[in-house]
Amino acid sequence: MIPISRNRFIGILVAICQLVLVTIAMPAKALESLGASEDTADIVVGCLYPMSGRAGVLGRDSVVGIRLALQYIEQQELPALPRLRVLLGDTKSKRSTAVTIAKRFIEEERATFLCGVVNSSVAIQVTEIAASADAFFVGTDHASSRLTDEFFHDRYFRVTNDTRQSMTAGALFIRDYFADHLKKKPLRISYLGPDYEYGYQVWADFREALNKLGVDYEIAGALWPRLSEPDYSHYINELIRQKPDLVVNSLWGGDFVAFVTQATDTRLFDVSRFANFEKGGDYEIFAHLGNRMPLGLLLASRHHNNWPETDFNRWFVQEFQRQAGYYPSSGAQGAFTGILAIAEAARQAGGDYKNLESIEIAFEQLSLTTPEDPPGFQSSMDPVTHQIRQVMAIGETVEDPRFPPAKVMLGNWRIYYPSDYEQVHSITQ
Repeated sequence: MIPISRNRFIGILVAICQLVLVTIAMPAKALESLGASEDTADIVVGCLYPMSGRAGVLGRDSVVGIRLALQYIEQQELPALPRLRVLLGDTKSKRSTAVTIAKRFIEEERATFLCGVVNSSVAIQVTEIAASADAFFVGTDHASSRLTDEFFHDRYFRVTNDTRQSMTAGALFIRDYFADHLKKKPLRISYLGPDYEYGYQVWADFREALNKLGVDYEIAGALWPRLSEPDYSHYINELIRQKPDLVVNSLWGGDFVAFVTQATDTRLFDVSRFANFEKGGDYEIFAHLGNRMPLGLLLASRHHNNWPETDFNRWFVQEFQRQAGYYPSSGAQGAFTGILAIAEAARQAGGDYKNLESIEIAFEQLSLTTPEDPPGFQSSMDPVTHQIRQVMAIGETVEDPRFPPAKVMLGNWRIYYPSDYEQVHSITQ
């Protein structure tokens, strides 16, 4: 060891102390913000999305959706619309990161609203922070039905479909689509879902709906790959071995792309029908797979670029494409709706943006036209569960080159209204 003189040692120690003091004194990294300035904003909204990794496309699309919402709000000639300052935080799909950002939004940036979150496990952490701070949390893309059940609090509102709604629509679809098969024998079903909160809740809500409908089915097996699984070959081979009539899958985003890509090189889609009633019909999947997207898959999503064919949906899709250079995923429409819902609830509360109790009541009574609403229907908030009531559209992959680079979109639609799936849950067993 080389000896260090006493004076040199003291000099090094002083330098280290100075560096530590400078680091402590440095301000936290500036947050990206959209909309009104800090000085002019009526309401501060802190949005949390993954911006990198397999789920990153949903976060990046959500940011464009937020920009479109702020633009749309600005164009409305309505009294008492608030000026929103929207802060953006990258959760990296990690609970600890999301918790840190959410606390900063509330404690340092004085946000009264949190919004977003893609991963349901992350959302459970964020909703607990919002509840403890008496802040609102507007869910725009996570789906576990437990958020409006055991983790419910008065200021949580979700503006996209949850797993109970989508999987009840899926059960209705199965009852209708496989009606001839079910007259002869039970439908043999295998399930594959991600090994965390969301995957478990999809499976639980799906079986509950099948049971309430009296669908005759048997379980061939349930498989649980981890998030960001690089190799699905073991799971694919096991599904082929199980020989189900139907594979129900709840992977999403890049995980679903990876699964389908690997499965196309096997017999899976030839020997079993394949369905994903949650996010399998997201546009980014079709865009990524192009000609490799199989035909005949039974899929759904929380927004479709080619349905409904309304002026509002066409405007949303075309304006997104004009600004981003590509077509939107479902996450974009969720974020767009979340910002619109916050602005409209605050407006309906009478313009007193500090009266959070009045905004809460307005949110419970909220009706809102969104890009995914078909003609004659308007999304509305369930005042008891704080879960939005929307139409579910399930389709089949068909050739459709209108939204390049996708070569396949959904068609042959079956449409389910809130009254359809709510009636299922009114059935007592």
